[in-house]
Amino acid sequence: MSTKSKTATGNGSSNGTAANGEWPAQVRHLLVDLDGTLVRQQEAIDGAAALLAQFQDRYAIVSNNSTHTAQGLAKRLRRLGLRVPPERIVLAGELAVRQLAQQHPGARVLLIGSPALQRFAHAEGCDLVQEDADFVLLALDMHFSHARLAIAANELLRGARLIATNADATHPGPQGRVVPETGALLAAVIAASGRQPWRVIGKPAPLLFEEGLRRLGAEPGSTVVVGDNPLTDAEGAARLGMACLLVGQAPGAVAPTVAGLFRPSAAAREETPQYRLSESTSKVWRSVRTEVS
Repeated sequence: MSTKSKTATGNGSSNGTAANGEWPAQVRHLLVDLDGTLVRQQEAIDGAAALLAQFQDRYAIVSNNSTHTAQGLAKRLRRLGLRVPPERIVLAGELAVRQLAQQHPGARVLLIGSPALQRFAHAEGCDLVQEDADFVLLALDMHFSHARLAIAANELLRGARLIATNADATHPGPQGRVVPETGALLAAVIAASGRQPWRVIGKPAPLLFEEGLRRLGAEPGSTVVVGDNPLTDAEGAARLGMACLLVGQAPGAVAPTVAGLFRPSAAAREETPQYRLSESTSKVWRSVRTEVS
């Protein structure tokens, strides 16, 4: 799977960088990943607040998270020092529920997911059932059990269609640990039922990115994806022709954290902070080509 991505095009220098090492002028908007990029479980990652402050109302968080709602996640982020309006948070779980409710009104849905997502689905008008389902919607369920696996597998064998919020096996946790994700549950459901998902909503599929662009009124050519996963963030960006900056430990990452995307300028000491691209990030902007596979 290719993870090449595209530089934003527009006014400014042809190599994708701007004078004095500042963010290129053609970079108008950001789509930012959450887990592993801005937060690790109950802690904000170094540089997260600075990145969001730099782009203020020109960013959206686009995440495969299927545990929280945007309202609940905004409250959680506020406790971590990140003030993000709920309308700028795009989550795979919420989007999967909304799509089901809008495209299949009246469908019977077996939802395996968090209590918050269950409440959200009910509020959206989904008919939540435990048997004779038309769809099995699989999200991250911290209480997933053998009994729930059996119910899901037998509903699929009876003819229900499987929708997964995302296929991530894990996401990064504190101190180098991993947190099992929806994809780990999906592997068990596939093994037990022999049925493949009818649809996977989350990245690298385009739906979340497209929703983020819509909410910002943004164009792919002037938007950069910032994430930590080549197979979801970089691949999803490439499919829509967007540039991507990777952070973390993955191949192709330009910095260990988003803090490494910036180096303080003299203006950073003023009342309103400003930032410049780090040398390593500038090199990436110079080397990334407009090729999209």
